[in-house]
Amino acid sequence: MAGHVFQGPAALTLDGKGRLTVPSRHRDALMALSNGQLTLTKSPAGCLFMFPRPAWEQFRDKLLQLPMAADGWRRVFLGNALDVDMDGASRVLVAPELREAAGLVRDVMLIGMGSRLELWDRARLAAHEAQVMSSEMPAAIQDFIA
Repeated sequence: MAGHVFQGPAALTLDGKGRLTVPSRHRDALMALSNGQLTLTKSPAGCLFMFPRPAWEQFRDKLLQLPMAADGWRRVFLGNALDVDMDGASRVLVAPELREAAGLVRDVMLIGMGSRLELWDRARLAAHEAQVMSSEMPAAIQDFIA
């Protein structure tokens, strides 16, 4: 399972306690990669990052090597990081502070982003994608060959 790539969307609903049920296609990979141990933190895009613990540790180690000038971003990522475990029903509890920061109330999207997942408010993701689609495509992507 090393090198697993998370991709694709899943429309989910947070329950009244702020928990989400991880879709089976991600659950199996998360169990294999990290025994269901995850780390949630803020993203500069307005969502939450959801890392399997080993991927989080690699990301965290890179952050810790940055110069002091990066303390502001280190504070955003490390200062808001919470370790969580999937429970027996494959649910993950999203802390109230993180739900508030990402505007998560009920209807959410979990999207695969390679080594991590992102948790978005459904409307916020739609607005974000509309903004991206209306902007100029970066040169690095324009040169892709399908």
